[in-house]
Amino acid sequence: MSADGAARPEDAARLDESRMAVAAAAAHERWGTTRPNPTVGAAVFDATGELIAVGVTEPPGGRHAEVVALDAAGDRAAGGTIVVTLEPCNHTGRTGPCTARIIAAGLARVVFAAHDPNPLASGGAERLAAAGLEVRGGVGLTPDAAIPGAAGVLAGPLGPWLFRQQHGRPRVTWKYAASMDGRSAAADRTSQWITGPAARAHTLERRSRYDAIVVGSGTVAADDPSLTARDTDGERLEHQPLRCAMGESEVQPGARIRGDGDGLFAHLRTRDPVAAIRSLDERLGRPTEEVLLEGGPRLAGAFLRAGLVDRVEAYIAPVFLGAGSSALGDAGVGTIDDARRFTIEYVEVVGTDLFAELVPAETLPGSQGKYLPGSGAHPPAE
Repeated sequence: MSADGAARPEDAARLDESRMAVAAAAAHERWGTTRPNPTVGAAVFDATGELIAVGVTEPPGGRHAEVVALDAAGDRAAGGTIVVTLEPCNHTGRTGPCTARIIAAGLARVVFAAHDPNPLASGGAERLAAAGLEVRGGVGLTPDAAIPGAAGVLAGPLGPWLFRQQHGRPRVTWKYAASMDGRSAAADRTSQWITGPAARAHTLERRSRYDAIVVGSGTVAADDPSLTARDTDGERLEHQPLRCAMGESEVQPGARIRGDGDGLFAHLRTRDPVAAIRSLDERLGRPTEEVLLEGGPRLAGAFLRAGLVDRVEAYIAPVFLGAGSSALGDAGVGTIDDARRFTIEYVEVVGTDLFAELVPAETLPGSQGKYLPGSGAHPPAE
């Protein structure tokens, strides 16, 4: 507080960041369940600052996060603050504009993280400000070490949606498990299991975030993966990704990746990463936001050479193998100057293993990051 009893600007800003962490955490729990709509979180605080309601976007056709939260808050929202991970929409689609509902609720302040890049839905901040509300944007986009749980909105489910809006293609994450010396299998080709049970459970649950999981047809033949998303008890989660085998080799009728006739298997008969990614929108029947590469080494190398690895999830076991298969095949690196360098964004110990998330340190050579030609999406206006 300042000498006159008023809250210092830095204190008010920190409070908004803390409140944004509440909205972001709510959205995190529904990751992957609202597509093609963005997974947005909202939190409503009354005029005294008490948290009174939290909302998350419902599946397509349902309510937006702001409306879910305001329905729960009722009359107590008047004079309060709503905190939202995405700028409130200002258009009528399947539902009405969230800006109208916010104004009608009598709120005093609106705090949001990301501006909406969609020209059809944007303009919410301006409309709210014109109606007399205090509006603050750009809050909580990135992590704040001083706020527990504030991982940053871009690290949550809004990240891949914004990536798709900006780049016209899905965000691609390469996930691998390896020994400390970078081996994914021993000299005799055995690989089950390099990492411990906690790490395996961790990755099975995270699969539900993705629209599609891609493995090479060679990995299908060697490991017979199911690629299903499961909870910590081993039960199938409600949202399951499209399971994709990439390559020209046939996938046997009894392969577990084919599933039980649920319609979530696709054979991408190409060795070209660009062609494979381009085909996913048609197979899913909607824009693809997030794709997971799970193996093997040659597939990962091909995607890195194509500039189509936007994130890395690495599970590193405290074990040394000394020989055996490398976790990564030819990535087009002939000299140290061509090394594919990444920045560590997050690190956690999961059971006995190390889990790290990485992003490219700079634009990769030959990157398809800005816009994927022929994807059917339009590049953003300059």
